Amino acid sequence: MVIVQYVLQYFIAAVLFATTLGKLLDVPGFVRVLKTYRSLPQWALQPAAAGLVLVELYLAAWLAVGQALALAALASVALHVVFTLWSAVTLLRKIDVPNCGCFGVFFARRLTWRTVAEDVFMLTVSAALYVLAIQGA
Repeated sequence: MVIVQYVLQYFIAAVLFATTLGKLLDVPGFVRVLKTYRSLPQWALQPAAAGLVLVELYLAAWLAVGQALALAALASVALHVVFTLWSAVTLLRKIDVPNCGCFGVFFARRLTWRTVAEDVFMLTVSAALYVLAIQGA
């Protein structure tokens, strides 16, 4: 089980590092992506973009280090719940988002139900890591 825990821990950290890198390379572009979701007021777009990048970067590093792993996994669950709900609500509102922004502006992919499924997958992997981490604590 320890091997599975390490695989999940470093998989989530790697995905978060990759998504953060794409956003960090063009924060103004990521702000424009967030605007397409039509869920935040104009004044909140820049702080939300910067905050999201920092949260993902911090969480990726936290998972990579492995300190307080159960808490890091729980934070990852919370982050991916937010992503899942935000994406699903946007789709239910029938808002066309040409780039989900998952990897910033560099790997543009339309927001679809597949994106929601990917978020659910990451949520599930994070929850599995949490369960393994509390069992090993």
